[in-house]
Amino acid sequence: MRRLWKTIATAVTLGLLATAAHANTLRWAGQRDIFSLDPYSYGSTSNLAFLNHIYEGLVRYTPEFEVVPALATEWQLIDNKIWRFKLRQGVKFHNGAEFTADDVIASLKRVSDPTSPLRGNIPLYVGSKKIDDYTVEIEVSSPSALFLNDMTNIFMFDAQWLVDNNSEKPTDVGAKVEGYATYNTNGTGPFKLESRVPDSKTVLVVNDGWWDEKKHNLTRIEFTPIGSPATRVAALLSGEVDLVDSAPIQDLPRLEAAPGIKVDKRSDLRTVSIAFNRRDKLEDGRNNPFNDLRVRQAFDHAIDRELINKKVMRGLAHPAGTLVAPEIPGYSAELDKPSAYDPELSRKLLADAGQSDLAFTYLCMNDESVNEEDVCAGVVNMLTRAGFKPNVDIGPRAAQAPKRSSGKSDVYMIGWANEPTLDAYSILVQVLSTRSGAAGVANYGGWSYPELDKMVDQAAKEPDREKRLAIETAALKLAKDELIMIPLHQQPMAWAMSERVEQVVIRADNKPRHWLTRLGE
Repeated sequence: MRRLWKTIATAVTLGLLATAAHANTLRWAGQRDIFSLDPYSYGSTSNLAFLNHIYEGLVRYTPEFEVVPALATEWQLIDNKIWRFKLRQGVKFHNGAEFTADDVIASLKRVSDPTSPLRGNIPLYVGSKKIDDYTVEIEVSSPSALFLNDMTNIFMFDAQWLVDNNSEKPTDVGAKVEGYATYNTNGTGPFKLESRVPDSKTVLVVNDGWWDEKKHNLTRIEFTPIGSPATRVAALLSGEVDLVDSAPIQDLPRLEAAPGIKVDKRSDLRTVSIAFNRRDKLEDGRNNPFNDLRVRQAFDHAIDRELINKKVMRGLAHPAGTLVAPEIPGYSAELDKPSAYDPELSRKLLADAGQSDLAFTYLCMNDESVNEEDVCAGVVNMLTRAGFKPNVDIGPRAAQAPKRSSGKSDVYMIGWANEPTLDAYSILVQVLSTRSGAAGVANYGGWSYPELDKMVDQAAKEPDREKRLAIETAALKLAKDELIMIPLHQQPMAWAMSERVEQVVIRADNKPRHWLTRLGE
């Protein structure tokens, strides 16, 4: 009988523990699934934000965007070309291996590999070497402090784990190159991977051996991608999930009025723009009409940004005249004046260029930027009225991103938040520069402006912040004058949650920090 009661008591205890564990499970629904568990595989802000719960860098941002120690405890710049980092001792990877300088060297070698999609995130990186087990030196091409900003998104791998799993080379979502790190993880972060079923659910559990102070009260995170906005909202209202990102802006009044629901909305750092194929020939073999500035000007004047904001964005976007948000250093209010909507001028410019009734393929996605499908539909109608003949190619990001990155589209949408640098240098070096090495990695259109490249190089080498920002602003003016890309707006962002979520820290970078999230009873 005693043994029976002991068995019953054990079962009750386990049941209570399971209930308690469930009580501390954050059920998070996202607009899209993550693309890969390899943080070097794709330069996606949302992908890196999710993986930051598993992996960590030498440094990190506070919610106020201050660079502070993470896996490194201190650093100094030596002779304007070497950053010396002292590493945090006693840190363990999720498999129990100790974090040392060897891991930093292996990680930097992997992320800077010529095949790495993330190599553009550290454009100043030259090389690295181990001084001792807890000291590394990283050589840079410029003394700019922006290198530290860039390093916030360069996550550290276990060197031996990479070797053991034949993963020393990075994977690449865009090129469909997969590997062990695509589906498996081994970081040092606050949460560990328990399971993953792509396009269904990814489950993280708390890392009780995390080196940092625990400020959250989560034991488990269940992340479920729900592409349909209506289904995502219904899941929140029914209590199936606790938190949804990308809350559809058309449903915000309904959510704000619902009992037990909270909404966090603000402006995003991301500028959504339209860019052009600028190679000599389009994919169908035609001479490229978008290399004529008059055609790009006609495109620009055909777009009514205010109408898109009013009808598609419910007045929550910021119509943009420049390629960076007001919060991004390098921004100029003088440049932030959208071109006038003038479809008649567009028709005249097309006629002058000998391109009346210009047909082209316009690549859009239905799960990348806010209401992108509706934005694309609106732009197509405007372009048609202005004398263009656009053919829309729309689909999910998983299908469209490879077309965009490989230059298969004539015209495409692109959003850029300037993360992790949080400076205009990010878009200037990664998107607007001529593709060469770490520069221009997101220059999917194949354009080249040597004058702009020169200014970007000057900005990288300029130690004085104000002088650097002036150079960056001048480069953004060149981009505006040449209409390298056409900015549409800074998109709105909104998160909705049940009252069970007592605290969640989300800023204008649109990144959740669930190591700071707390749930109520």
